[in-house]
Amino acid sequence: MVVIAVTGKGGTGKTVVSALLIHFLSRNHNLLAVDADPDSNLPEALGVKPRKTLGEIREVFQVSRDEMGTMNKEQWLEGKIYAEAITEADNFDLLVMGRPEGEGCYCFANSLLRGVLRKLMRHYDVIIIDTEAGLEHFSRGTISGADYIIVVTDMSKKGLSTAKRIKELSSELKLNFKQIFLVGNRIMNGMGEDIIKEFADEEGIELLDVLPYDEEIVKLDIKGEPIVLMDENSDYAERVKKIATRLVGDGNGKNEH
Repeated sequence: MVVIAVTGKGGTGKTVVSALLIHFLSRNHNLLAVDADPDSNLPEALGVKPRKTLGEIREVFQVSRDEMGTMNKEQWLEGKIYAEAITEADNFDLLVMGRPEGEGCYCFANSLLRGVLRKLMRHYDVIIIDTEAGLEHFSRGTISGADYIIVVTDMSKKGLSTAKRIKELSSELKLNFKQIFLVGNRIMNGMGEDIIKEFADEEGIELLDVLPYDEEIVKLDIKGEPIVLMDENSDYAERVKKIATRLVGDGNGKNEH
């Protein structure tokens, strides 16, 4: 079983990368897709309408404790999640954290997500987590069980600074990831490729690839259509396929890590 968390600064395209990895890997692997971002953009990118989010179940729990009967809190929540929060798509299952309606932080929802993932892991070959933008999920421990971290960055100073801070935080918090990778994204006509490669070398982060700017992705996004509808023979899609095979394999147990 392999757990991959895709992270990075907001606006760098991490959800696009997550969605395409899910799209390709789910063909040969029993896969769970997790949207751990309260803004929940992954379902739209995948073309899947989720049933209920963990945030919604949390709200129900806050007002429906009388329904628990003889069950304890953990049993009640687990039953609700299995029955209502896991959406079965054609080739994969989807779990969405969502945004709690009430006031306060996401501590409860994050704690719930961590517990759910621990129990679900044994049922899947691959779990891909599209994380919240930024750094909060590291301190919250949302992705503490991940094997690989993919940091998606553009060539902006903020994107690269976030990537650097993610590596530093992983070391400071002693998070036992097998490896942290870097993916450069939306690089126009080769511009910035050298910047990404130089940054990866300086920071000691293995660079998986530098993905090109792709107009089709922009058009699909503007139309509100799923990213997974893009041309699979495009340079962008082919590169993401290679990343997927490199990390997880081709379905025959062959991979490079």
